[in-house]
Amino acid sequence: MNIAFLYNVRHRYPDPKKPKTLREADFDDPETTELQIKYLKKLGYKIFPIEANEQAYFKLYRLKNKIDLVFNVSEGLHGNDREAQIPAMLEMLQIPYTGSPPLTQAIILNKSKTKEILIANKIPTLRYQLLTNKNDKLNKSLKYPLMVKPVSEGSSAGITNKSVVYSEVELYKQVDYIFKTFNEQAMVEPYLAGREFSVAMLGNPPQVLPILESDHSILPKKYMPFDSLEVKWFYELATGGKHLKCPAKITFVLEKKINKICLELWDVLGIRDWCRIDIRCDEKDNPYVLEVNSPPGCTPPEHDPASYFPLIARSIGIDYENLLKKIIETALKRYKK
Repeated sequence: MNIAFLYNVRHRYPDPKKPKTLREADFDDPETTELQIKYLKKLGYKIFPIEANEQAYFKLYRLKNKIDLVFNVSEGLHGNDREAQIPAMLEMLQIPYTGSPPLTQAIILNKSKTKEILIANKIPTLRYQLLTNKNDKLNKSLKYPLMVKPVSEGSSAGITNKSVVYSEVELYKQVDYIFKTFNEQAMVEPYLAGREFSVAMLGNPPQVLPILESDHSILPKKYMPFDSLEVKWFYELATGGKHLKCPAKITFVLEKKINKICLELWDVLGIRDWCRIDIRCDEKDNPYVLEVNSPPGCTPPEHDPASYFPLIARSIGIDYENLLKKIIETALKRYKK
């Protein structure tokens, strides 16, 4: 079988002190891409590697009669709807591919649009407000401390220790930083002080894999207790993710609540094949959806043992090679219906 592998290359490592580097936070470094292609070839597939840049459409067009399936881990290049770019091209060319369709991808990257749909369907997520500058007044229903994050970024880009704000001065300083760094609105929501989980889902209909917890109680004091850019890109990589616990030690009641939320979210957003959902609890263990990752990060363990989706899969005996195979088989089965 011939598989086109669609990816984006990270040229600079994300650094909170260098804002320009954050625009590539969602991309994969060359070593990750090389290993992913190596694993796919090991499975016996003929691979056409295609970087998801401005030339991608022409390459796909030339190869469309040879490609049986696209394995898509790309993020797109420009704009707040960029994750829809490659799926839209593939729909137009009628090439089968892994993952969710263009509309779903566009919605998922936009945290506020995702929340609108979740709220309309009574799926627990936090109330929020979008701000652009100090002329946008904060809704009085939102009380400090608040979390401030870019509305359309992934991989914790723009989310640092400074993202939790306790005053109007701190709030608008972060809003200004986000607008200047990403040229997009800042999303403001209550800061939750509870536990944080990641939920991997695979299949059609999806299987909810064992829940992963980011145990922030063991973080050094210089890190705020949430999955910030500093935690994910410095502490996590330096320690191999020793704060990550899978399966998480949670009550049956909480696990049931989280699973129900994730299965309902999958349906209302129209997700396909695989995704990862981030959940945060309040102090009473009430879970709320933070965001959805599609496609989720999927770095081979020899390059990053803390990559969430493969780590979760390993907890139930699915090694990296077989994880890729399952994603491919899941997509192919969907097209054969």
